[in-house]
Amino acid sequence: MRYALGIDVGGTKIYSAEIDENGQIVSDIEKNPTPKSFAEIKLLFESIIKKHEQNVDIIAFSTCGAVNNENSHILGSTGNIADGYPNMPFKELSIKPVFVENDANCAAWAEYKTGASKGTKVSIMLTLGTGVGGGIIINNELLKGQNGAAGEMHFKMYSDKRRKCTCGNWDCFEIYASGKGLQITASEILKNSNITTYDVIEGVQNNDSKMIEILDKWQDDITNGIIGLSNIFDPDCVVLSGSMAQFVDEVKIQNNANKEIITTPIEVKKAIAGNYSGMIGAALLAFEKGVM
Repeated sequence: MRYALGIDVGGTKIYSAEIDENGQIVSDIEKNPTPKSFAEIKLLFESIIKKHEQNVDIIAFSTCGAVNNENSHILGSTGNIADGYPNMPFKELSIKPVFVENDANCAAWAEYKTGASKGTKVSIMLTLGTGVGGGIIINNELLKGQNGAAGEMHFKMYSDKRRKCTCGNWDCFEIYASGKGLQITASEILKNSNITTYDVIEGVQNNDSKMIEILDKWQDDITNGIIGLSNIFDPDCVVLSGSMAQFVDEVKIQNNANKEIITTPIEVKKAIAGNYSGMIGAALLAFEKGVM
């Protein structure tokens, strides 16, 4: 049996644990707040690795930011982690082999191997959180693109410059389908910039018709994105994960999407691999690629 140290790096927290080649977590799960500086993050990585290095065959990172096709370094980071993070010398952190992959790709792989999309040939995973992440799997291969940046959910939804996206462009899928997108939809409909996603969800739970209208509009934007992705990739299923996925009616989205998709009908499912899918997927990808 082979073992990996899975390390899942997010903007606010870092999870780590030892994982076997079946995707089972075989040690205690450690959780650390993400340090604010590059030097502190590097020191934390070194500390975590030193503690587990002798017990594992490989170090497998699931990280925010696009990762190159050699799985060795980050191409570009996100705005919620320390400046300079893309310069992290991952390969130098351990005497063991080090594997690095984007967190959404890792989570998609965990769902494909152990979760909601297990047994499918083509699947798309959308991570609905503050932003929107994506992972696409086609015939047992993670779609990476020419340089490793495939799966970014920044395709245009509209062309009239309604909303400025975090990427700097206008009207991307992310700025409509994310938690931030729900908040903007609410503020537009209610003409109240102080409204929050929590207000919307609480209102829906209390059967507030206006809040239900807002949530429906947000889900329509998610549906429209799924229709476009499905017409391009013809997936078996689309998996929805992330903190905002719990508020989605996946059956409604599936039914509405299938009314308009011109390719094969799809299933829309919620992720089941759990909060640790990033580090599990990183470990399984590392084993799959034979990085030893």
